[in-house]
Amino acid sequence: MNRRQQIVRLLLRYRNSGVFSGIQFDGELPRLERVATNDDPTQFVADLEALGITFVKLGQVLSTRPDMIPPEYVAALERMQENVAPIAVAQIRAVIEEDLGVPVNKLFAWFDPEPLGCGSIAQVHRAGLHDGREVAVKVQKPDVAAQLRSDLAVLRSFASAADHLTRVGRKVRFSDWLGEFAKSLRMELDFETEASNLARFGQHLAPYPELTVPQPLWDLCGRRVLTMELVDGVRVDAIPPVRRTEQSMQPLAEALVRGYLDQIFVHGEIHADPHPGNLRVTPQGQLAIFDLGMIAHVPPRLRERLLKLLFAAVDGRGEEVADEIISISTRLEDYDEERYLRETGQMIARYAASGTMSEGHVVLEVVRIATASNLRTPPELSLLGKALLNLEGVCQALAPTLDTRRVLEKQLQHVMRARLKKSLSAANLASETMELQRLLRNGPRRLSDFLSVVAENRLQMKVTGLEESRLMENIQKVANRIAAALITAALLLSSALLMRVPSRWTLLGYPTFAILLFVVGVVIGLGLILSSLLFDRRTRARAHEERGHR
Repeated sequence: MNRRQQIVRLLLRYRNSGVFSGIQFDGELPRLERVATNDDPTQFVADLEALGITFVKLGQVLSTRPDMIPPEYVAALERMQENVAPIAVAQIRAVIEEDLGVPVNKLFAWFDPEPLGCGSIAQVHRAGLHDGREVAVKVQKPDVAAQLRSDLAVLRSFASAADHLTRVGRKVRFSDWLGEFAKSLRMELDFETEASNLARFGQHLAPYPELTVPQPLWDLCGRRVLTMELVDGVRVDAIPPVRRTEQSMQPLAEALVRGYLDQIFVHGEIHADPHPGNLRVTPQGQLAIFDLGMIAHVPPRLRERLLKLLFAAVDGRGEEVADEIISISTRLEDYDEERYLRETGQMIARYAASGTMSEGHVVLEVVRIATASNLRTPPELSLLGKALLNLEGVCQALAPTLDTRRVLEKQLQHVMRARLKKSLSAANLASETMELQRLLRNGPRRLSDFLSVVAENRLQMKVTGLEESRLMENIQKVANRIAAALITAALLLSSALLMRVPSRWTLLGYPTFAILLFVVGVVIGLGLILSSLLFDRRTRARAHEERGHR
């Protein structure tokens, strides 16, 4: 309960700052003591850090969602640091021995008690093997997994409530987003998965000698312990001027962009966090890549769509960018296609005319426009934008004069040629030949079946989904109005004819039954007219409100 109150207090403190834009509850907010509002991004980051590891990670993921939080908060969250006080080396040694089942003294010739670095999930120590090699040992802190599971359980209840009670929840689907966040956290907590990522990235980036990835030592790895090659180096944002005069950093920056684009569009993996702390220039003149715990996998079809989207954006084709986004997104109830197409086209035109707007900003801006137009984009699109934005920041630190757009466009063309070449491989050609053979074998029989159905007048067409659409609802309303109008006309006509029929029961000199039918017809007719006027008025008000939002 105390944890829930801390989270609610955070929501209330920043409810008017735009951080949780659109979270206007349909019901009442939980009753707590009055909390002062705040609009300081730096303080927001500090408040997240005070809530612990789960919220540090949550802040890092929120920095990839410009559709959910304002730009100034995105910038503050990108600067969020994980540097925390180290824990006692005795606890670290206990985790190693529990996870690997062997005493530390037998695993390593020596183990440095002073950590190389310390984060919220793990800390890294230098150690030496018995064969003389030096390694880096990344050890997960005790009780981290239990804390994350407890916090995620609380956050799931909030996400479910937000999805049902708030407009932005119905638009963004916090439960789905939190599910992806929990999945990525579980992967980051499994150091065997990170070891696999290191090995795979090392293979994929082998064609780029400027890049290096420290490889794991599998015999010394477990779910909470990752032992890898020790790679020394200088952070890319702390390279001394003397080093720059001795070695040009531009080849490293170009290789990084090219390698990461291959990783995304050829191998289908997005490492969304290549920030300066995870990239170091080694004494050998290579760029070393660290911390590959959180990797998003992109399926082939979505990968192809993202490639076409980015290629169209670089080429300034706004309509194609909008079409590709629509094809991979989900249209929500109040989707405004006209607004989305207009704003996307205008933004791509500004990008094409500007030499300063970055590709990462373009992708994230496309996500923001789509969300504002009630179009839900896949999370991989935001990760792509964040990865490109981080790459541009690293390139700016390494080689400020590098034309990132030129490198990006050139590498995209290379990726397209590689994909075309792969499609013409012997295996793909054989597969396509088999499909063609199947079509030629089954085609005549299916054509004969179709002609038989047409000749026997048994051809039927079934359209699904209409029973759940607004079209069927509107058709039903029209049918009801027509039926009511016919009934009204029949009642009035019947009452007029009965006025001439003699009757023992009269009212105002007319037959009582005829008067009753006339009154009922008039009431139904007036109700129909009133209903039509109110419906038209609400429709005009809604249209006016939508134009105002635009």
